[in-house]
Amino acid sequence: MVATGGVFDVLHDGHRQLLESARAMGDCLIVLVNSDASVRRLKGQSRPLVPAAQRAALLAALRCVDAVMVFDDDTPAPVLEGLRPTVWVKGGDYAHGRMPEAEVVERHGGQVVLGPYLAGVSTTELIERAADRRAVLS
Repeated sequence: MVATGGVFDVLHDGHRQLLESARAMGDCLIVLVNSDASVRRLKGQSRPLVPAAQRAALLAALRCVDAVMVFDDDTPAPVLEGLRPTVWVKGGDYAHGRMPEAEVVERHGGQVVLGPYLAGVSTTELIERAADRRAVLS
């Protein structure tokens, strides 16, 4: 079992590449999605742009995704305690530091893998570019 997680607020090609890469690493892919309250705590009151139910439904519709779970904590560590995936995949943008959930995955014999990262298409960057363009047009 492979798992990955995140906000997935504005689904983009970087997400697609990460999800397809993660799915190729195992027999099934479970995607853990931050709840709306969790996103607000982590990203600020202006986020998420898309409610959790819609983000989860969109992810579940992707061929490479076998199941989606929404979690309310700031990290997916509590869910991973019970799920115990063989592989936990995060985007290459996490290479700068150790993620808090890595300890849980590794303690249960799982492996943490950094998947692909498509520079320039993070949700935050897309939101900022859209805001900049709007400001120019105003």
